[in-house]
Amino acid sequence: MNNVIFPRPFTFSVVVPCYNEEETLRESLEGLLAIQDDMLSLEVIIVDDCSKDKSLQIAHDLAEEYAAIVVLNHEKNQGKGGALQTGFARATGEFVGVHDADLEYDPMDLRHLLVPLVDDKADAVLGSRYLNATGTRRVLYFYHTMINKGLTFVSNMFTDLDLTDMETCYKLYKRELIQSFDLKEKRFGIEPEMVSNLAHSDARVYERGISYDGRTYEEGKKIGWKDGVRALYCLFHYNAHCAPLPLQILIYFFIGAIAALTNIVGFLALLPVMSVGAAASLAFIVAAGVNYWLCIKILFRHKARWSAQGELLIYTALVAILAVIDVSITIFLIKLGLSPLTAKLIAALAGFVLNFLIRKKYIFPEKIERYHLSSPKQDR
Repeated sequence: MNNVIFPRPFTFSVVVPCYNEEETLRESLEGLLAIQDDMLSLEVIIVDDCSKDKSLQIAHDLAEEYAAIVVLNHEKNQGKGGALQTGFARATGEFVGVHDADLEYDPMDLRHLLVPLVDDKADAVLGSRYLNATGTRRVLYFYHTMINKGLTFVSNMFTDLDLTDMETCYKLYKRELIQSFDLKEKRFGIEPEMVSNLAHSDARVYERGISYDGRTYEEGKKIGWKDGVRALYCLFHYNAHCAPLPLQILIYFFIGAIAALTNIVGFLALLPVMSVGAAASLAFIVAAGVNYWLCIKILFRHKARWSAQGELLIYTALVAILAVIDVSITIFLIKLGLSPLTAKLIAALAGFVLNFLIRKKYIFPEKIERYHLSSPKQDR
């Protein structure tokens, strides 16, 4: 039963990503259209992501029947993230949300989620499948649920947002907020990326329980374990660069450990065929490359313009200084009587500390950019 009464009229743009949903598209969209009333007008943007079934034709049929529906389509499959980016760019309503065409979510919940937005208490509202809204839920995959909750936990640790369901489909935004996000992810990684953008903004975020009637894989569920791995990567990639310093150091410890292991293994492998200095130098260069690659993939944002005068020279000079320090420590400790392995371990540890400080302050310096909304904030 719908008992939500809105105090003023507004338009709500709903982006519906669609890929091979011919069995459920019409029923899902008709349920969505039913949430309209005198105050709530819908703009429904169906984005067909190069479906191989009759979804696109059904979408066009619906658009002919209902003036609120707009149909866009991709000539090449881009994934859910690509479909959402296309829909967000087209949206014109005051608020923008997402609705899947697979009947897992109840569109009437959207009315409840809109309340904090309409009342100007929130800039974004998420519907949580784990805050019980109805007292009943379909029981499905234990491990799938645990992975979702685990990803939410990691997301909260990085973003400092106390969410219960980061991966939820039902995410609603003020239009100017979602259109300010420079979204990159083409598949299900769009979910943690959008939450990361929320955390980096000055947005007021609310959460409310929703009902959820999940599908099995036999019924058409598309997300898989690879998407979970990608989501975990996205949590690191989009959040680590602005995480609290202790967390950055912990992440860099693992990056440094991999680079240090590369350094040590390379040194021991090269030592039988070249001098100590040459082996240490070459091993360090390889390890520095591994460290750099992992840094830009996981921890820091790479915004250097290598064509700009002096940038490449500065980076090369800093690496060279570290190489000299590494080699000097290694040779010095070996002359003191330490084994090559022990000497290299100590040199690698010193290099870890210096590497982090130099990378953070000189190679990957970053001024965190935040998205700011023009409307006044309350209840912060």
